[in-house]
Amino acid sequence: MKLTPLGKNLNVLTIGSQTSFHTEILFSYETPVAARTPAGNFRTEKKWSVTTSRHIGKWLGKDGTERPQKFFDDLANGGI
Repeated sequence: MKLTPLGKNLNVLTIGSQTSFHTEILFSYETPVAARTPAGNFRTEKKWSVTTSRHIGKWLGKDGTERPQKFFDDLANGGI
């Protein structure tokens, strides 16, 4: 597991080996809001702040299937 700061209030948590299958979870402030996984890229369907939306867009671009916020909460807590 590795936490990488990308900017102010913006971090990525990498779970698993960085050279093989791994999951990256984007945190805006203290909230997991997007993920890159072996199954695809995902973004929260919950509308947070303009800044959080900008964080997600900067990291994923227009890519990513929307998922409920619970998906990201569970992913960050090791539940998926």
